[in-house]
Amino acid sequence: QVQLVESGGGSVQAGGSLRLSCAASRDTSCMAWFRQAPGKEREVVARIASDGSTNYADSVKGRFTISKDNAKNTLYLQMNSLKFEDTAMYYCAAGCPPFDWGQGTQVTVSS
Repeated sequence: QVQLVESGGGSVQAGGSLRLSCAASRDTSCMAWFRQAPGKEREVVARIASDGSTNYADSVKGRFTISKDNAKNTLYLQMNSLKFEDTAMYYCAAGCPPFDWGQGTQVTVSS
């Protein structure tokens, strides 16, 4: 089991940036960010594998960057050029497919 604690969410105007962090209790080879907007299913935003390879949802490509600091067991999501439709609860996940989840951090983008 891995404990995951997200931080960095907040409210921002469209076009702005936020950086999410996820502190993990131990190293996990593959991690991901998911998001869930009201009334919608949870969807994957980005994944990073143990070799550092990444993949992104089409909706965030070119705007979001996932990274991981292995020394700190911390996952990040840099979000630039935020859009109203990025508004959601963002969750950190351990494992691909996920076997543990963080509690989530809210991102609200105003247009």
